[in-house]
Amino acid sequence: MPATSPEAALGQILDAVGIDAARAHEARIVGTDPILPTRFLMGTAGTAVLSAVGLAAADLWKLRGGDDQIIDMDARRGALALWTSKYLRVDGRPAEDYWDPISGFHQTNDGWVQLHCQFPHFRDGVLKVLGCAHDRDAVTAELVKWSGQALEDRMAEEALPVFRMRSHDEWHAHPQAKAVGAPPLIDIIKLGDSPPEPMPVDARPLGGIKVLDLTRVIAGPMTGRTLAEHGADVLRISGPHLPFTEPLVMDTGHGKRAAYIDLREDIGQGQLMDLVRGADVFSQSYRPGTLAGRGYGPEELAEIRPGLIYVTLSAWSHAGPWANRRGYDSLVQCATGIADENGAPEGPKHLPGQALDYITGYLGAFGAMVALSRRARDGGSYLVRLSLAQTATWLNRLGRMDGSTDPRKRADLERDDILDLLMETDTPWGRMEHLGPVLGMSLTPPTWERPAVPLGTHPPEWMDIN
Repeated sequence: MPATSPEAALGQILDAVGIDAARAHEARIVGTDPILPTRFLMGTAGTAVLSAVGLAAADLWKLRGGDDQIIDMDARRGALALWTSKYLRVDGRPAEDYWDPISGFHQTNDGWVQLHCQFPHFRDGVLKVLGCAHDRDAVTAELVKWSGQALEDRMAEEALPVFRMRSHDEWHAHPQAKAVGAPPLIDIIKLGDSPPEPMPVDARPLGGIKVLDLTRVIAGPMTGRTLAEHGADVLRISGPHLPFTEPLVMDTGHGKRAAYIDLREDIGQGQLMDLVRGADVFSQSYRPGTLAGRGYGPEELAEIRPGLIYVTLSAWSHAGPWANRRGYDSLVQCATGIADENGAPEGPKHLPGQALDYITGYLGAFGAMVALSRRARDGGSYLVRLSLAQTATWLNRLGRMDGSTDPRKRADLERDDILDLLMETDTPWGRMEHLGPVLGMSLTPPTWERPAVPLGTHPPEWMDIN
């Protein structure tokens, strides 16, 4: 499949939500892949999705009475934006490695599987099924007694995130692939009628917009981080009992406030409903039906707050036999053939970045902005629906880099290669060095108005902006 240009990829994103694909030419895009050591078009994908975010933010700016502005991106910045946590340092030290020793690829008696054991309950559940100690050699020895499919099925019975590696052909023959291929890259669905809500007067595209961020890990939190980049008041809500990965909280927390709410308690449920009534955007990344089963589904919240934009991100999509299975970027790469192709012939290898997570997160912010524009013009409540698996399908369809030199043999970009894009911020953890916003906008450049903070730092309430 020939490589898709960044402009064409941007046009595909715009077309998915009913925007004229010809508007892709409004963004000034330079550079091309390969940027990173992979044949997959990560520079193209990152450039396209961030350009889409820029166009949507510029449209909101014009709805406030702002002037036209220039959107500019390049392939280098686009590729780097797909793994920003890689470059994070605190007080001169790289962020702590959060990869559990038994996570990753292992061989079975007929192929490869991937274990995802980043949270203690996943790790303990996997070890219980295998009946072995928390030791990589012990796990490896046990896994060769299993077939990949038998292991995947057994782990699914325990709701554990373990998948066997598939080729592209194997994935496309799977019922879940057929379910994922049906919806567009981004679904924007009108949930109900409500009066138009003009964008509030502010100096930034999303100033005055309140975002409830009930997401975890990377993709969902990146939606909130991106909305904060353009001026939204983003309040991240987490439960005090839920496990988390601190370097990812640091990476995805720029620009946000963070509060605890315990939804197991009546007082916590009341706090959340109070916040919903004042929110413009509600973003969540739990498995399909999880929050709806507790009364926090899109239809229910749109009744409570007419005009709400409800963003939902999942691993495998809302449809198909895997809709309710847990999944993460690396696992989706494993199951959809990406890790197989990217590592061949040496064995499975993930992309040089969490591309599916970051792309999906940026797409979530883009979709929320498009829905806010529709609300401002026409009124209504909207559901914005995305999944890592749909993103994987799109990335695969962008094509590959060709050439006499295999891009997989390129050197990866390291800190010394991107010093021009790094910034420093004082945070509660210390002096943080991190990648700054990479999207270029001539009149309303993205910026974070506050540093990342630990979960639970703030009270669960909206700021008084009067």
